[in-house]
Amino acid sequence: MKVTFERVVPDEKSSFRMIHNNSPISEFKWEYHYHPEIELVCVVSGSGTRHVGYHKSNYTNGDLVLIGSNIPHSGFGLNSIDPHEEIVLQFKEDILQFPEQEVEAKSIKNLLEISKYGIHFHHNVHKDLLPKLKMMLQSEGYKRYLLLLEILFKLSKCEDYELLNKEIMPYTIISRNKTRLENIFTYLEHNYDKEIDIEDVARLANLTLPAFCNFFKKATQITFTEFVNRYRINKACLLMVQDKSISECSYSCGFNNVTYFNRIFKKYTGKTPSDFMKNFPSPTIENNLNPEKSSHSKAGF
Repeated sequence: MKVTFERVVPDEKSSFRMIHNNSPISEFKWEYHYHPEIELVCVVSGSGTRHVGYHKSNYTNGDLVLIGSNIPHSGFGLNSIDPHEEIVLQFKEDILQFPEQEVEAKSIKNLLEISKYGIHFHHNVHKDLLPKLKMMLQSEGYKRYLLLLEILFKLSKCEDYELLNKEIMPYTIISRNKTRLENIFTYLEHNYDKEIDIEDVARLANLTLPAFCNFFKKATQITFTEFVNRYRINKACLLMVQDKSISECSYSCGFNNVTYFNRIFKKYTGKTPSDFMKNFPSPTIENNLNPEKSSHSKAGF
C-alpha cells in the first residue's frame, strides 16, 4: 500500500473541491494519503473500511466522517464491494469568511479543530445531511458555498458523533517513514492469510527485532501483532458480510485454529462470530469492532 501526498485542486470557479464517485471499485486506487485540506466523506450506502490516522474499522449502511488537515487516511472504497458511491468535499480551513468573534464561525472552527482526531457521525446525521450533499452536486457558485457552510454549521451543533483517535497522528510520522511503512503495509496486504514471522518483517524494514517493535509501536500506537490481528478481523468481518462461513473466514484470514479465531474475534468485536452473523446487518460494524466506544469517545487504531 502506497503512502502519498495528495495535491488538491479546487473545482473551476470554486474555493473547494467536490467529488462524486459512483464508478466501479476496480477503477480506483484507495491509497493511504494526506493533504492540507479538510475532508468530509459521505459514503451514500454500502460497506467498507475506514482508516483515519491510527484508527481502522469497518462500516456498513454508508458512512459520514470529517477528517482534519494533514491527517493520513485511506479512501473509503477500501475493502468495499460494488456498488460504491460517495460524495467528498475537500476545503481549506480559511474557507470561512466570517469574523472569528461570530458565534457561527466559532462553532465551525471548533469542529474543524477536533476533526484532527477524525470525527465519525452516526447514521441519523448521515441520513439528515445526505439530501443537502446531493443538492450541492446540482449547485454551483455561491449557492454551493452556502450549502457547504450550512452543512458545517449543522455538524458543529451535532452531538451524535465519536472521535476516531485518542491522539492526533502527525503526518510527519508518515512522511519521514514513508518507504518503510509502505513496505510493511504492502507485505501485510499480500500475506495476511498466511503465517507471518515478525522477524521477516523486521528484516524487510531493515531493522533489528527490538528496533522494529519500537518503531512500529511509535508509528501506529499498537504492537505489530495487534495490528495484524485487527487487520485480519476486519477482513473476516467483510467476508461475513458476503455470507462466508466462520471456518472459511478463519482460514481465509490467516487463523489456523477456529477456536483461536473465535477468541480473537470476540476480543476486538465484543461478539462471537456466530453472534455477529446472527445480528448482521447491525446499525454499524464499527461499534462491534470497538465495543468500549460511546458517543464522544476517542478510539485508537
